[in-house]
Amino acid sequence: MSESSTMSEKNREGKRTARERMQQEREAEEARSKRTRKLVVGGVVLAVIAAAVVVGVVVQNQRSKPETPMAAPAGAIGDKNLVIPDGAADAPAVLTVYEDPRCPACGAFEREFSPTIDQLEDQGKIRGNYHIVSFIDRAVPGKGSRNGANALACAQDAGHFRDYHDVLYRNQPSEGNDAFGDKAVLINLAKQVDGLDTPAFEACVNTNKYGGWVSAVQQDFDKTGYKSTPTVLLNGQPIYPKNDTEAITPTNLVKWVDAANQGKTLGKTGSNGQSPAPSTTAAETNNPSPTAG
Repeated sequence: MSESSTMSEKNREGKRTARERMQQEREAEEARSKRTRKLVVGGVVLAVIAAAVVVGVVVQNQRSKPETPMAAPAGAIGDKNLVIPDGAADAPAVLTVYEDPRCPACGAFEREFSPTIDQLEDQGKIRGNYHIVSFIDRAVPGKGSRNGANALACAQDAGHFRDYHDVLYRNQPSEGNDAFGDKAVLINLAKQVDGLDTPAFEACVNTNKYGGWVSAVQQDFDKTGYKSTPTVLLNGQPIYPKNDTEAITPTNLVKWVDAANQGKTLGKTGSNGQSPAPSTTAAETNNPSPTAG
């Protein structure tokens, strides 16, 4: 074989060897890529599984974690103790009132009707169920609704809800005046109620002791479908500003209560709302949609 032929053969052999080496390297690279993709996919799957496990554990822990009891004023009744009762616990009729401390219509209602309502409660004819809401603070700047509601809860704690409630509405500022946002004003008004002007009441107001309870009462109101205050129900039937076609007046309220109580035994367990009472009533469980003023 000639020298040139030998050189050509060596060149071909070198090229073939180079191609094979390149092919081997390509195959090796592809194999590495496949392994890498598998590891990445596997890692992602494991991460997803791990995240799912973590979420599942957190959710389960949340489900099994007991709710922290919300502080409620003494004697509060109803679901989550959101209602302040006033009057005999065994009274045959229930007057349900939703009202906001800053609500002008609530103030007008209370100034006209509180003497009649107090009398009906003292006679054992009705129990008042008060839902103290605080939605006006959302529309009008200030904290008067919330602070006023908290102060009423503090008065309930001290056994003076009714008297302080009446004082608050008799001294109610105009809706745009956030006087009740000043805790000192609320504390000063307590001086008009015998036995309420105490360090305990002052501390309760200043620390906003029942702020969480006030928020919960408002959230409950948001779910009722009622749009304004006062909303007033007699045994679940809306009576403000009218009971069917008949306008509410103190005289008519007495007439309606007497008609509802006909043949029933009047309550005798006290008038401060502190005595045992059922957590709910049929009248409040099946409230129809109200016609609120």
